[in-house]
Amino acid sequence: MDLAGYVINAVVVEGRPVAEVAAAHGVSRSWLYELLARHRDLGEEGLRPRSKRPRSSPTRTTDALENAIVSLRKELTDEGLDAGAATIQWHLSRRHDSAPSISTIWRVLRRRGFIVDQPHKRPRSSYIRFEADLPNECWQADTTHWALADGSDVEILNVIDDHSRVAVASVTHRVTKAADVVAVFHTAAVTWGYPASMLTDNGAIFTAKSRNGRCALEIELDALHIEFKHSRPYHPQTCGKVERFHQTLKRWLTRQPPAAAIDQLQHDLDRFTSHYNTARPHRALGRHTPIEAYNARTKAAPTIAGTALTHHRVRRDRVDTTGKVTLRYKSRLLHLGIGRAHAGTPVLLLVADRQAIRRETAGQTACSGCPGLPLSTAVDRCYAHGAHEPGSRGLASATTQPLFRSHCSVSLGGDR
Repeated sequence: MDLAGYVINAVVVEGRPVAEVAAAHGVSRSWLYELLARHRDLGEEGLRPRSKRPRSSPTRTTDALENAIVSLRKELTDEGLDAGAATIQWHLSRRHDSAPSISTIWRVLRRRGFIVDQPHKRPRSSYIRFEADLPNECWQADTTHWALADGSDVEILNVIDDHSRVAVASVTHRVTKAADVVAVFHTAAVTWGYPASMLTDNGAIFTAKSRNGRCALEIELDALHIEFKHSRPYHPQTCGKVERFHQTLKRWLTRQPPAAAIDQLQHDLDRFTSHYNTARPHRALGRHTPIEAYNARTKAAPTIAGTALTHHRVRRDRVDTTGKVTLRYKSRLLHLGIGRAHAGTPVLLLVADRQAIRRETAGQTACSGCPGLPLSTAVDRCYAHGAHEPGSRGLASATTQPLFRSHCSVSLGGDR
């Protein structure tokens, strides 16, 4: 028996005064008199709790507006676009003179069953957030996987601006290589300008630190005086903006017809980045589009002062039977001609970014193409002279001063 049953029983059955029963149970006499009246009219049914909902709600959201909210939710979801309460409010405000608040839209969606509580998710307030102050102050880059219509796997390289969230590049490859990253980076820079810094994870196409070397992108950014930063291993939250872009992109691609070839997928990526940059409101930008945020402030640029650090590496090899040694540069194996007479000779390759020197480790020989060179230098092949190895491939004349202070060197590529 609940409280209502106790007080009614005390007054009706036991015959106790109303004032005494009300004081003993901590209830008002008016409520007890009302309860007695309902008990006389309806019996036990009158003692059950009644709804406190008002008889009318003049400010209640109309059915027509609720239907419009639900319809817009379905429309955005079918197109693979963001369909949260804030996005729906943004679209409603442009289609009508006014729009309900975000909390009202959220309650409508929850009442209609479109939002399900997820108490297990980590609260957003627990994350440490950061954002670049200016456009081009920092770019974030990362790759993600996607499948073509035949099930074959491809990779998508995405690059976004940390401040404005502009998608500066979204390019697909069968397999993304270090040289592809450099090419995409320079192509994006033609349109958007070079950034002051770059942020990526520790993938092999972004850094060779784990291999005690440097990859193509690290060399390029050093030469351009662009700061290169990496997230710590197994912590994708540092590159959270580009990771979130992956999710937005894939949600949209899922709603599109499956691409049969890479060219078709690239066309879809171009359509999406155009919509994302110019038409999609971004919650983190105060519902502005990325291009609006990008154009609103002065652009950052790489620092001019300072000299790029030079990466040195040492490779021990043996001249093969065709008289060549191999050296990897920009994801390609270069075959450096030494001469068949040196087949089987152990050599030491000294590499400084794009410059390389070969030293024999067994014996010393003078460089015939460089008169006056002391024998003590132990350098016997100068790749700067084309006459030494006319059949060499994959080599070009140096565009910069040799990084080793020696005239016997080879350039591993003239164009950056």
